[in-house]
Amino acid sequence: MAFSTNLLPLLGLLLAAGAISGLLAGLLGVGGGMVLVPAFFYIFVSLGHEFEGVMQVCLASSLATIIVTSSLSVFTHHRNGTVLWSILQSWALPVGLGAIAGMLTANSLRNDALIVIFAVLALGLSALMTFGGAFKPKEVEMPKGLKRLGFGLGTGFLSTLMGIGGGSIATPIMLVHGVSIHKAISTAAGFGFIIAVPAVAGFLLSPTSPEAPIGTIGAVNLPAVLIVLSASILTTPYGAKLTHRIDTKRLKRVFGLFLALVALNMMRRAFLG
Repeated sequence: MAFSTNLLPLLGLLLAAGAISGLLAGLLGVGGGMVLVPAFFYIFVSLGHEFEGVMQVCLASSLATIIVTSSLSVFTHHRNGTVLWSILQSWALPVGLGAIAGMLTANSLRNDALIVIFAVLALGLSALMTFGGAFKPKEVEMPKGLKRLGFGLGTGFLSTLMGIGGGSIATPIMLVHGVSIHKAISTAAGFGFIIAVPAVAGFLLSPTSPEAPIGTIGAVNLPAVLIVLSASILTTPYGAKLTHRIDTKRLKRVFGLFLALVALNMMRRAFLG
């Protein structure tokens, strides 16, 4: 991804995507990957990198940024005293194993299959954010034993296939098990680190396609990651602070509608080209 005057718009788009994804990661706990994966996809394709494996690069690069943004978000929430570390510790193993399974599955699938999976899951999350309403507690404690294992594996697996931090999956799970909204969002930010670290490690060890954008190691494009992070590290802590000041429910509905449009457009591209 060489720098030249005709790549200045590209730099601007990556910076904008990074700023928005960081803000959403801190503010809504939904995972900035839902912005970054389609953003990376359209940017790489526009540069002529529409090769078999481009979706793996999008997923891996998104998850690489989440390692940093998740850490910053959790640190900010921790200072507000809203991170439930006991949940993160007890869920780390099943979520991490699910992330590894997701990485291995992603590496075995073709672009069109990954695009469709991303789009379908994104539409489901969009409907959840737009029409789901409040999640009323059904139980007074978090799942344990086999139930925790199943939820944890599923969270890590699906999040990796979408290139997201898992907050949009983990937050509803915590809400229906009696965790307050602010503590759920704060704690869910930590799932991103647990998911991204093993997944990115696996993606880095994957074979690098000769058609991948310059600066790609395995399936991680380092220039894109660094450019996005330069913006997102500034906006993630700000988003985490805003969580305690604004109505996130209304903002989630707006973002849910936007996500649906993005998902439908990606699905159209997969089927119609």
